Amino acid sequence: MDVFLVPVAVDRYELYCEEQGEPVPAAAEAPTGFVRRAAHHVREQIADAERESRRPPPADGQRQSLGARVKARSLRWIVEAIAEQRLLWHLRGQLEARLVHPDDLTESQARQLLRRTLTRDWERHRFWLLIDGACGVGSLLLVLIPGPNVIGYYFLFRILGHYLSLRGARQGLSKITWTLEPNASLSTLRSVVGQAASARAEIVGGVASSLRLEHLPKFFERCAAGHT
Repeated sequence: MDVFLVPVAVDRYELYCEEQGEPVPAAAEAPTGFVRRAAHHVREQIADAERESRRPPPADGQRQSLGARVKARSLRWIVEAIAEQRLLWHLRGQLEARLVHPDDLTESQARQLLRRTLTRDWERHRFWLLIDGACGVGSLLLVLIPGPNVIGYYFLFRILGHYLSLRGARQGLSKITWTLEPNASLSTLRSVVGQAASARAEIVGGVASSLRLEHLPKFFERCAAGHT
């Protein structure tokens, strides 16, 4: 598994990967038990959201119903949340991984940044797991009520996501053997973080193409915007 240490500000880095396949595979048979059934339903919702995100948008002039627009917006939110946590979810099953880092960082600096980022993620997801777990206890009953049950599934999705992210961060900190590889293209990104998105789009796209990372430009712009 390749993980990229991406500079998103002058002194700020984020970990990034693009792994194929569903992040949380659904079970082959419907599980028994209230909690397992609820978690199974959330997994199905995640899979549906990712399938919907790959469908082409409606043709110009084709009007969508209010329900379809609400569903599309909800699915986009789920897909964006998945993208932010996907790397940690994938780390759960890894024993070896490669960290590709900017070539103007030493191996020692890259390892320190890796541990710092994973530790930050572990602490953040632990905090929100406790908060969402407390808020979600009462909302679990809503899953059994016919209808959209937005509140119940919202908290279930967040609880499951934070739990899997917590496990992934811990796996990366304590069990994965990391090999490091410097890369000049990643160093290029640091030189454009202060530019306008339109001005740096071509360079970011070129870096993404050279690294064969289809969704890197969108990730970079989202992270860079959050640190400007």
